[in-house]
Amino acid sequence: MPPSASATPDRRWPRSRSSFRHRRDWRRHQRCWWRRDPEGQFVARTELGDFLRARRQALRPADVGLPSRGRRRTPGLRREEVALLANVSVDYYERLEQSRNTSPSEALLGSLARALRLSVDERDYLYRLAGHPAPTASTISGYVDPAMMFLLDALTTVPAHVIDDRTTILAQNALSRALLGSWTDGDDRHSNVTWRWFTHPESRALNVPEEHEAIGRGYVADLRAAAARGGHDPVSEQLIADLTTVSPEFAQYWSDMQVAPLQTTRKILVHPQAGRLDVQCDFVLSTTTGQRLVIFRPQPGTATADSFDFLRVLGEQSFDRS
Repeated sequence: MPPSASATPDRRWPRSRSSFRHRRDWRRHQRCWWRRDPEGQFVARTELGDFLRARRQALRPADVGLPSRGRRRTPGLRREEVALLANVSVDYYERLEQSRNTSPSEALLGSLARALRLSVDERDYLYRLAGHPAPTASTISGYVDPAMMFLLDALTTVPAHVIDDRTTILAQNALSRALLGSWTDGDDRHSNVTWRWFTHPESRALNVPEEHEAIGRGYVADLRAAAARGGHDPVSEQLIADLTTVSPEFAQYWSDMQVAPLQTTRKILVHPQAGRLDVQCDFVLSTTTGQRLVIFRPQPGTATADSFDFLRVLGEQSFDRS
């Protein structure tokens, strides 16, 4: 049993090897000392590794969009697959499962929660096991709603990605990367659609010029709506302040006081290799997290669906060369 709240946690507990039937159990409990979580409760440090292992073993490759290659001797995903999905080294992830590293960062925990398709409750539990408070709605953690990830994995014939309340792209499918490039490899500002629209003119290259103003106004109205929902959210407030400083266009639209979340919109895109793409940009909202799945749906009666097939092949060839 864990120490009482009034006792000093003892790394050497339990003290006697005779209470263990197997040396493996003894070695495991040697690493099992106690600490307080953010709510003041004692938590065994091995619980973090045990939880990660249990969630990994509960998943199949198909659950996370990976191909299943032959029969597996043990259930669940392999450690290297989780490491790939979370963008960490295999050695680092193994040390987490073996409780040899019990201090992962909040950003890494968000990536692990996304890779393991954790629910919001499971994500919050993971954070507490690692000694961090559960993230709030305004926290940028890299976590993606598992329902959104399921839909994203299932969408293989159209570009799609997941954005948060501030239009930061959190995850992309292969066709989204082929169409837009990779938006999830840099920092939060690099991944933010609104920031790049007003500060990086090349981000508008796919959109026809006659739609630029409507798109820009839409992003500004959506950001104002998100800021209103989030209250005094320092991340949103800083984003708005920085955009107002660096972009006169943003400042002009912001002063118009328009408030409206992004809605399904017809857009014309011009890709340098796939040509003209006539799409309906749809949004699917998660009521749990506020995240949105953005889908580029081809307009009926156009050649856009065939162009998406061409983009998919181009993306696969690029992946093979890398």
